[in-house]
Amino acid sequence: MKEKMITPDAIISEMEKLRESGQETEQETTGRNTGTDFPIDVLPYKMQRIVREARVTIGFPEDYLAPSMLVAVAPAIGNTMMVEHIPGWKENAILFLALVGRPGACKSHPLSYAMQPLIDHDSEMAAQFEKEMRQYLDTLNVPAKKRAEQGLDPNPREPERKRFIISDITPEAVHRIHSQNKRGLCLVSDEFSGWFKNFNRYNNGSESEFWMSVFSHKFAMSDRKSCASGIFIRRPFICVCGTIQPEILWELASNSRSSNGFLERILFVIPINQDMGKWNKERRLPTFPMTEEWRAVLQKLMSHDTEVDANGDFVPHMLCFTQEAIDLLFDWQNATTDRCNAGQSDTVRAIASKLEIYAVRFCLILQAAHWACGEGELTVSADTVSKAIRLTEYFRATATKVRKIITEQAMPDIQCAVLADLPEHFTTAEGVAIAGRNGMSERSFKQWLKDKGNGILFIRESHGKYSKI
Repeated sequence: MKEKMITPDAIISEMEKLRESGQETEQETTGRNTGTDFPIDVLPYKMQRIVREARVTIGFPEDYLAPSMLVAVAPAIGNTMMVEHIPGWKENAILFLALVGRPGACKSHPLSYAMQPLIDHDSEMAAQFEKEMRQYLDTLNVPAKKRAEQGLDPNPREPERKRFIISDITPEAVHRIHSQNKRGLCLVSDEFSGWFKNFNRYNNGSESEFWMSVFSHKFAMSDRKSCASGIFIRRPFICVCGTIQPEILWELASNSRSSNGFLERILFVIPINQDMGKWNKERRLPTFPMTEEWRAVLQKLMSHDTEVDANGDFVPHMLCFTQEAIDLLFDWQNATTDRCNAGQSDTVRAIASKLEIYAVRFCLILQAAHWACGEGELTVSADTVSKAIRLTEYFRATATKVRKIITEQAMPDIQCAVLADLPEHFTTAEGVAIAGRNGMSERSFKQWLKDKGNGILFIRESHGKYSKI
């Protein structure tokens, strides 16, 4: 039977309807409503099953666990796979992701659960490293002339600690650790603010620029005095993930990070319902070994090796797109670009420019995840592109929501008062009158409307008619 035709407009329209409905679905036995429009069904069936079982048995919100699993897949892929949707334009699986939620919304536990297989791997590698380091030091204690006589390496090399997870470190430490782990790393910061608040803690450099360069997969060098020799990393791969409360989002945008492109590089997960979940005495045990299955998915990705060149750099396996897949991806990008060029604000355009990069990365991550779950090959299909687009449109909505939160947190009292008094739908004349009653001049109101009327606080429905977001 012929499959139903997939179009970019149909995907975007579907996501907009879900967002507008704001429908909340009651979850069995957990005492929690997810109230989310995170597209859980973009995940492979095996991962969906784990997410839903963890919600029922442990009480993890699906909308935090599902994206946490996606970001765990990314470093497991690392530099072993890439996609090339345009000749010469290669994309990797790097993600910067923040789970946004009120205190008690259960953000940290799902993130830790998703990362546990990587953490367990690092624990095993740490134990192996300690053993190898002891052997190395013991060898050094033997005079060089006697090492061969005792069957020891005459020129022992200091062992390197293999790992995936890093936390709370300087760019210099990142360079050193990454030079020993060229496959890739993931910075996990339970409190996301701890990451960006520590920028320039130890030096006067510009760490936000460093991380923006990492996001773009540009080569990295370190020639600081603290390094015994210069470090050169041809293909840096570092994901970043953590949790943050809505009240401190404005700090993320401080120090020019709202205008230099840093903020647009971060994906935000914001569930509609962030109520604390109740403990349920009737909660049942898992019906299948979900933790073991999740470990097996990541293990298959971590075990996927590719050729390594003479410099020790991975030669990534390039995933190809089917023709139908590439057509769908290009049609979506062209459609969203037309919308941006039709007069949307610079902020919305900046968000769009990074999301089109993420859309390609989602194609890679989702296809690799389907392969690891035994549900697909390492060729990007149209179905995967369709899912990647839906995922991208979800993050477009949350990026706009974050910008709105940050804008409102930074607004003067007079703007807050006007915004509160404005109805959901209003004309320019009605807005001017309301602004006047709150002490804002007509000129100031119109300029504010112009600055924030293209997708941040307001939507321009037609000439002289607006809606609040």
